[in-house]
Amino acid sequence: MAVSLEKIASVDPIWSALRKEAEELATREPALASFIHATILKHDRLESALSYHLAKKVGNEDISPMLAREIFDEALNADPEIGAAVRADLSAVFERDPACHSYAEAFLYYKGFHALECYRIGHWLWTQKREGMSLFFQSRISERFDVDIHPAAKLGRGIMIDHATGVVIGETAVVGDDVSMLHGVTLGGTGKETGDRHPKIGRGVLLSMGAKVLGNITVGEYSRIGAGSVVLKTVPPRCTAVGVPAKVVSCPGCERPSQDMDQFIDDEV
Repeated sequence: MAVSLEKIASVDPIWSALRKEAEELATREPALASFIHATILKHDRLESALSYHLAKKVGNEDISPMLAREIFDEALNADPEIGAAVRADLSAVFERDPACHSYAEAFLYYKGFHALECYRIGHWLWTQKREGMSLFFQSRISERFDVDIHPAAKLGRGIMIDHATGVVIGETAVVGDDVSMLHGVTLGGTGKETGDRHPKIGRGVLLSMGAKVLGNITVGEYSRIGAGSVVLKTVPPRCTAVGVPAKVVSCPGCERPSQDMDQFIDDEV
């Protein structure tokens, strides 16, 4: 028995909105109708559409798209938290990126979103002791999207990676919920340390384009890191750090930097 759109909307509003936008896009652009139908409209839930779309992007002659999709479906079915994180990430892109005008636009075309959701599958594989497969997908994500996230890194929900080109996140990095980062961000080490050697990024942080945070240091919740800054020391919560090396220049700063995407630094700084 067919399920009404009203029922879908009440149970999964993100998926309902995405389908409606896809239908409208297919009507406006008939040449894209087959692509949109295959990618979104023929599926009965967001997870199924996502596994199909991502598998086509990262599958290759070594792991076919069909096999990649089976692995993605396995992860999504085994851990409902992945699907919840996907929806939060999709909402984050739609709400924070002024260039994004629909869920469908982000889902179909934004490589930061694609790389992040592929990472989530790879992270699940890592937790299941399937390191070889998770590292394969890390390599494919890097090749396909120019984003390198180690599958052992721990990333929260509601993350936006805008533009995404050149983003690097190391093995022991931790990124809290509701973080926004732009292209060229690095969460890396400072050399040949072993063990816990990568940054810990608090909830609601904004990492501007080209920001480098290096070493096992903390960027406190709701802080901002200015464009091109190199952070080598811990940044307190609700502060702004800029420069090379970065220095704290204002506390408190914006109340919700990752949501507001406010990268303006006061004139008196």
